[in-house]
Amino acid sequence: MRVSDFNYELPPELIAQEPLPERASSRMLVMERATGRCGLRMFREFPEFVRAGDCLVLNDTKVIPARLFGHRASGGRVEFLLVEEERPGLWRSLARPGGKLRIGEQVPLDGLDGVSVTVAGREPDDGLVLLDFGAADVLALLECAGKIPLPPYIEREAGTNDLQWYQTVYARKPGAVAAPTAGLHFTPEILAACEAKGAVLARVTLHVGPGTFRPVKADKIEDHVMHAEAYELTPEAAAAINGARAAGGRVIAIGTTSVRVLETCADSATGTVVPGTGRTRIFLRPPKTPQVTDCLLTNFHLPQSTLLMLVSSFSTLENVQAAYALAIRERLRFFSYGDCMLLV
Repeated sequence: MRVSDFNYELPPELIAQEPLPERASSRMLVMERATGRCGLRMFREFPEFVRAGDCLVLNDTKVIPARLFGHRASGGRVEFLLVEEERPGLWRSLARPGGKLRIGEQVPLDGLDGVSVTVAGREPDDGLVLLDFGAADVLALLECAGKIPLPPYIEREAGTNDLQWYQTVYARKPGAVAAPTAGLHFTPEILAACEAKGAVLARVTLHVGPGTFRPVKADKIEDHVMHAEAYELTPEAAAAINGARAAGGRVIAIGTTSVRVLETCADSATGTVVPGTGRTRIFLRPPKTPQVTDCLLTNFHLPQSTLLMLVSSFSTLENVQAAYALAIRERLRFFSYGDCMLLV
């Protein structure tokens, strides 16, 4: 299949620039995977689609305020977006303007008196630099001076409200530079209502990287190489997921990032998941279909993106295209702060 097969025209005013005042007040397009039939509901009705014995899989990654700013000795401003920790004190980072930075250069950081970072290396393949913070507690520095890295299609600076809203209510493991946005709709009350229906919650971790926003440059989808992201599936979570499947319950992934963990850890011979940690480059797209994930809650995704391709692996491209066309006609809100879609 060609990347252009996953294109669609989106009116720019449908790209949500702000979160709704109440998380659960978003709209939800519900689509049957097999038939493509769609209906519109409110997200607060989500527990109605949950059955006793189902397992909801949540990605508990926590977005870090990964944007830092500094000034070079020449006076030029530098912006860093920390991507991943290589080892204590050493981080892989995007930099703007990255090409002008010299190896060994020290850059004083704004908002942190007397704190500088050293450019320790360069990764030309992906345009990243290595930043050496020495013995500093980097997460503590980010809490003091970092900014939440909102996606590029949100055309404003991050504000204080984004510290709360661009974070799921169940986030607990710092490391992501983008939120697992399907989870942004949940409140503690919605989760409790799902458990009251007899569902169990399983928490996995996938630290979302900036590659989730990078465009696919290949013409054919099979030629695209996915960015790697760190994941963890604990024995406890695997037991909950496998137990639900064995008892006839459904595995309901909250977000494409949860799907990536599940399908990375899937044992195709047994239909179970195997606990583990590592880095995944799994690329789910048609004609592949998920092995252990039965239902998916997800937001609406960018045209020609790997996330839209993943969603299409749950049904047919034609069904997903029709659902997106309906969402546009009904003026649903798109992308990170937008409405959501439930595939059942």
